[in-house]
Amino acid sequence: MPIPFDRHKIANFGSLEFKAKQVVEGFITGLHKSPYHGFSVEFAEHRAYNKGESTRHVDWKLYAKTDKLFVKKYDEETNLRCQIVIDTSSSMNFPLDPDYTKERYDKIGFAAYAAASLIQLMRKQRDAVGISLFTDKVTKHIDAKSNALHVHRLFENLEEIINPNRNKQEQSAPVDAIHEVAERIHKRSLVIIFSDLMDTSGRQDDLIDALQHLRYYKHDVVVFDLFDKKHELELDYDNRPYTFIDQESGEKVKLNPSSLKEVYERKMSEFIHELEVKCGQYKIDFVRCDVNEGFYPVLLEYMVKRQGLY
Repeated sequence: MPIPFDRHKIANFGSLEFKAKQVVEGFITGLHKSPYHGFSVEFAEHRAYNKGESTRHVDWKLYAKTDKLFVKKYDEETNLRCQIVIDTSSSMNFPLDPDYTKERYDKIGFAAYAAASLIQLMRKQRDAVGISLFTDKVTKHIDAKSNALHVHRLFENLEEIINPNRNKQEQSAPVDAIHEVAERIHKRSLVIIFSDLMDTSGRQDDLIDALQHLRYYKHDVVVFDLFDKKHELELDYDNRPYTFIDQESGEKVKLNPSSLKEVYERKMSEFIHELEVKCGQYKIDFVRCDVNEGFYPVLLEYMVKRQGLY
């Protein structure tokens, strides 16, 4: 059993793995079947339909043209491979709220619990899963496997990244990290990224190129964009001066948020809209996540959506 992190903060729901099991049971109860079934399946060819078998994979469009029954065959009818990629830079510690008793999370906590839930779901399906962690570079890369010892190792690594005593000033460079991950995954996979997409190198425009790198290798890509809506998007603060501290550099700036709220909101809206449009063009799923809503309803909504596509 993995060692629980910060017992005071998680007193009412136990360890990360235990919580993940609870969440997955809820998913399965609500969805009845895995929303991830078939993610890595790719059409290959047709074969003649055999009387008495399931009509699930019959190509009805071909039947309409030929008046003959053919079944679709697939290249991969094996289990899914998934690589979960998590940003562990210092900006992911926001918001700095120690109250986890109401299931409120900072971004790194949200990512860890959401990832743990996905791992537990895939564990039940005997799917292979791995994790990659990054700051301004990939700090850990564990290839996808499905055995119990491997899964235990994944949970231990997730517990480590939400340790409140970890380094608080770690720079973020998702562009470089995603390029590196793309080169390290050697088999077609579902790649799930959890990040606030804040690039201290100032190369946000290159983010789509990095995501395209994953698509070039035919990976199915999902980006969970994590944010605190109240403070990071709406700039909802009292009308008075504040001292803001960059969590990654330690740089301080004193200002009244109300004085730039309108411009800030417009710039953020433009940036997000551009990301959504470009991700849509390249068939990359871009899922916005307000960490204050908790990861369960966000993931459940997303899974229901994905289930309807396959």
